[in-house]
Amino acid sequence: MAQFEKLIPPNEGQAIQFLNGSPVVPNNPIIPFIRGDGTGVDIWPATQAVLDAAIKTAYGNQRHIEWFKVYAGDEACDLYGTYQYLPKDTLEAIRTYGVAIKGPLTTPVGGGIRSLNVALRQIFDLYSCVRPCRYYEGTPSPHKRPQDLDVIVYRENTEDIYMGIEWESSDPVCINLIKQLNENVIPLNGKLKERQIPQDSAIGIKPVSKKGSQRHIRKAIQHASRLSGKKRHVTLVHKGNIMKFTEGAFRDWGYELATTEFRDLCITEREIWILENAMHNSSISIEENAKLIDPGFSSLTEKKKQEICNEVKSVIETIGTSHGNGKWHEMIKVDDRIADSIFQQIQTRPQEYSILATLNLNGDYISDAAAAIVGGLGMAPGANIGNEAAIFEATHGTAPKHAGLDRINPGSVILSGVMMLEFLGWQEAADLISKGISQSISDQKVTYDLARLLNPPVEPLSCSGFAKSIIDRF
Repeated sequence: MAQFEKLIPPNEGQAIQFLNGSPVVPNNPIIPFIRGDGTGVDIWPATQAVLDAAIKTAYGNQRHIEWFKVYAGDEACDLYGTYQYLPKDTLEAIRTYGVAIKGPLTTPVGGGIRSLNVALRQIFDLYSCVRPCRYYEGTPSPHKRPQDLDVIVYRENTEDIYMGIEWESSDPVCINLIKQLNENVIPLNGKLKERQIPQDSAIGIKPVSKKGSQRHIRKAIQHASRLSGKKRHVTLVHKGNIMKFTEGAFRDWGYELATTEFRDLCITEREIWILENAMHNSSISIEENAKLIDPGFSSLTEKKKQEICNEVKSVIETIGTSHGNGKWHEMIKVDDRIADSIFQQIQTRPQEYSILATLNLNGDYISDAAAAIVGGLGMAPGANIGNEAAIFEATHGTAPKHAGLDRINPGSVILSGVMMLEFLGWQEAADLISKGISQSISDQKVTYDLARLLNPPVEPLSCSGFAKSIIDRF
């Protein structure tokens, strides 16, 4: 039985358990919630009202959530004392009950505490951050066809530069590290030639592991397996053309996973090219096929030409029967794109993408950019998922100047609640909320952030008024 210093859990309800990474959900789960800083005071009551109403409408008295208020951020300091931003009570509650939902939390820039969001992800090993970006009809957008974008960003959560392994330039450890790198480590690598790190540099380390990359990409592929048609598509997003041994390895490990563990389900873009060439021309030679999949083939060395020919031969011999003759259309397509290219692609060719599997920093940028296309962070939900816990959250900040005014858009946390309901397997309730939000926006019943962008502008609803409008449309 969990022991708490200042919290009293609900008398009714049961904990969600995890079995092989999947939740086992009772009909009356206890779910901890963190109200959040700033506008959390407005957003959370609106969100809870919508979630409770949807569950009641979908299931009557058969299912309900027992809400358990826990504390983090500024509100936690008020209860537990100065600098107690993430008290042990809160961690124990999430550990005990498995699934939680939270509003935005303050993260200072520069000195002070590190991100509470990042801390929660690392403490509970919530290695996949999942951020769907889809368009709700009527939402104002700077793009002509925002409805063409419907992607899910799978952002790795625990590695990359977000591990926070860095030193200030004036730190003696940093100064000594630079000295060691310049005098001993760099000279031993012939590829680095005579490069030197400037003496007044700050230093950060970017760890990317095979285990961390593949367990994350595995989640993305498993998600794609639940989709249909062209949405069964995973794109590995990386900057491997520059960071070859970290981001490039992320790509390589992703392909390795797809073509071993998920061989029966997956086919790579390059394999499709090879099999499609063979299907359209049954007499095509190995070398002719190689020339088609690699336009620069004729200028390559003989050794490289032979490698590509061997690749073509291997694909035809090993998966030609199981994956060829158009069978790939029903499989999960796995390809990769350079990160900066994806920023352009999701704007110019958004309909070609479905699930974007990324490292930590790239995923942060890309998910925000995708959210902007479909209406902004006010409508962007997020989930952090691991093998033994899951936390659903707003992806926007705390906006303290709007706190307590009942005017902010609660859409991000409400849609995070939709993701939570889907995670619990309560799809009927999730669908009610999606329908209610879509219809409310289509009817131009929206909060000020959306109302002011409509042409002509409309009178905005309050935060609580938007929640009521959603419920009215169930």
